[in-house]
Amino acid sequence: MTAKNQEHHFIYKEPGSRGMASLQKGEKRTLKVMFVDDEILATQYLKRLLLQEEAAADFQWVGEYQNPYEALDAAQSEEPDVVFLDIEMSEMTGFELAERLWEIRPQLQIVTAYDDYAIKAFEVNALDYLLKPVLPSRLSVTIDRIVKGSLTKPAAVVSRTEDEQEPITLCCLQSLHYRENGEPKHFPWKTLKAPELFAYLIYYRGKTVSKQTLMDLLWPVHDPHKAVTQLHTAIYQIRKMIRMCGLDARIHYHDESYRLELAGKLDVEKWEDRLSKAPEVMPDTLSIHQSIMDMYEGDFLADHRYVWAEPEQERLRLLWLEHVQSVAACHVEIGQHAEAVKIHQQVIERLPYLEDGYVGLMYIYASLHHHSEVRKMFQRMKEVLLGEYEVPLSDNIVQWYKEWEQTVEVADEQGA
Repeated sequence: MTAKNQEHHFIYKEPGSRGMASLQKGEKRTLKVMFVDDEILATQYLKRLLLQEEAAADFQWVGEYQNPYEALDAAQSEEPDVVFLDIEMSEMTGFELAERLWEIRPQLQIVTAYDDYAIKAFEVNALDYLLKPVLPSRLSVTIDRIVKGSLTKPAAVVSRTEDEQEPITLCCLQSLHYRENGEPKHFPWKTLKAPELFAYLIYYRGKTVSKQTLMDLLWPVHDPHKAVTQLHTAIYQIRKMIRMCGLDARIHYHDESYRLELAGKLDVEKWEDRLSKAPEVMPDTLSIHQSIMDMYEGDFLADHRYVWAEPEQERLRLLWLEHVQSVAACHVEIGQHAEAVKIHQQVIERLPYLEDGYVGLMYIYASLHHHSEVRKMFQRMKEVLLGEYEVPLSDNIVQWYKEWEQTVEVADEQGA
């Protein structure tokens, strides 16, 4: 046996879509089978083994290919139910071929095989795998799983219109999650890299991102071959998650690049739309602006601490800051100081390195003659900005505080 004979096979299977669930008891399923392997002897051996499994299914050969590009062309017209893919081929890896097949027919499910290091690194979307040389007893198990899988209808991906209430919304504020019927739901990821890859593609939604860019971002210290393997595995996981959660989304692969297309809007896009179309902040529009504030559940992907997301986080924070400051000012104008205080406290919590929240509270406390609170807030601002962030205080703020202290001192002397 050569080293080649210790490789694995991919198995690529189409879910039940042509009346498979209506088979009568005892009726055999006809499976259209395609082989893609640059070793002819390996294909012939596997065919002989499959013919011994006729009790489980009727097999219809729709092609044997050594060239993966020819297999791609044939798959479009032959519509195979099962494709046995070798992983290591000279023209294209089995990973890449499976990727292209999925692009041609996105309803297909991957039934896959990975070598040991990939299994350790990822939870693979796999029905089964075969290790060469294939044992007849092991192939029987595989065929049984394929047949059982083909008799089960796959879960439908629900596409919803904008007119429907409470559609599934993909969310990036605070964390990567989604909402269904108004309820927040979290993705059951089993690895760390797949959700980060998904988040990155969401950030660049509608744009193409090269494979090399993704590998440099997520697997910079891995050798190229292993990085490609892990990238493909993560893509499989994302596609599986999209289908399982019923998201109206699709990942396109073309010219060594990926592009994520989303049918609906992200929660952050909805928030920005509402903000841009909102009326001027006035006492009679405060309820509208409060609802907009409520939509901002947290900073962009804040829980995940992705370095590449920080510029977008800051952009959105500043939009949020400008809005809430105008809302707080309106509350102060109509004497709702408690509401304004809450807003400025939120500003400090979200943007502790900026003066805005501290200064807003100092102004309110000064207007209410809460002198001790003004002094506490000024001291806290100094400790945080100078001590933790090494950010100097603005000259105009320092000057305002000095003048305020002088005014209070004069008032105290006159009162005495």
